[in-house]
Amino acid sequence: MITGYTLIMIKLILGILCLVFQINLMGKGNLAPNSAIDQVQNYVLGGIIGGVIYNDAIGVLQFLLVLIGWTIVVMALRYLAAYNHYVKRIIDGSPVIVVERGEVQVEDCMRQGVSAGELHLKLRSAGVRQIHEVRRAVLEQNGQLTVVKYGEDTVHYPLIADGQVDENVLSLVEKDRAWLDETVATQGYSISDVYMAELIKDELVITPYVKEGR
Repeated sequence: MITGYTLIMIKLILGILCLVFQINLMGKGNLAPNSAIDQVQNYVLGGIIGGVIYNDAIGVLQFLLVLIGWTIVVMALRYLAAYNHYVKRIIDGSPVIVVERGEVQVEDCMRQGVSAGELHLKLRSAGVRQIHEVRRAVLEQNGQLTVVKYGEDTVHYPLIADGQVDENVLSLVEKDRAWLDETVATQGYSISDVYMAELIKDELVITPYVKEGR
């Protein structure tokens, strides 16, 4: 029976291999977390490895089964979040508008735990000198602040991402869902066919999952 430092080393090697496998299988998101699932994946995997590695009562096979089980759970959550808008909202949350047309949305800021000092710091980091310069500021799921100022010609994030419509961006460019559906259909696609779509100089540029002719 394997015991002592040999067991610890085997568990450590398995943990590292599992972490590398998850990074390569599911992308590099957990190296620079952009969503709740990225953060949770790192925390739980670290907890599993750190909590089990020194526990002699848990063998290598049990440890391996736990790692495999967690990997399956993460893959399932990522898949559901990528293709189901409601699941994505539950797991990752939704962006929150904290500044709208030069006015701070105080209630939304307080609800998200954003203090005035924190908001002002984020705005200064985005190059904003005065609040009334801001057309819209959105607190993203990863805690970053996306700022659109008056006078900017383009919105630097997509109307459609992973086959899902971003209603905040749609309202920002002053378009409605009917316009988007019609424009996408005119180019021969449906919303679910679109990997990413951006509005560039009043033209919707679509990047589909599968290009025509392939």
